[in-house]
Amino acid sequence: MDIAVNPPRDRASLLAALAKLHRDSTGYWNAFTDDEFFRPLGQAWSPSDNVRHLTKSIRPVAQALRLPRLVLRIAFGRAAGPSRSYAEMTDTYHAALDGGAKAGRFAPAPSPFPHDPAARRAEIMAAREQAASALDAAAARWSDEALDRYRMPHPVLGKLTVREMLTFTLLHNLHHLHVVERRRAEAAAASPQPA
Repeated sequence: MDIAVNPPRDRASLLAALAKLHRDSTGYWNAFTDDEFFRPLGQAWSPSDNVRHLTKSIRPVAQALRLPRLVLRIAFGRAAGPSRSYAEMTDTYHAALDGGAKAGRFAPAPSPFPHDPAARRAEIMAAREQAASALDAAAARWSDEALDRYRMPHPVLGKLTVREMLTFTLLHNLHHLHVVERRRAEAAAASPQPA
């Protein structure tokens, strides 16, 4: 897997990084066979579970970005200082993971292996596409200045500026891609090889 993004420096590069990640990760998820897509990776979520989790976590961000900004300001206040950088958000996210952060209500509901894997996979990927497109469209409406002025809540990290939330969304998606790829490699290494 060769999915990476350049650390965003401004609004334009952040939006470009999100769009690139969406395109690249679509190719990654589509490369799994239907069986691989729905089979758990050891005791961990299957690739389809990861996609459903990411979709579930993107939707509320897109919804919040469509709210009137006054609602965000009243509900969550104005940012007290500048947004954290990509590197600082990476450190914050990794510290939360190291501290035992879990998906909580954003975990995918348990799902048996589908009767029609191709149809179910198409539904999952269409929902992902819809959520990612909604996020891209909503984020494009925000100016560089507004990204740093308004805040929204994250269930583990607390109140984040809009820029920090978009950066987290980028980091979160990258994290799951790397975790799935690592677990996929571990499962392949643990499988008996034909003689």
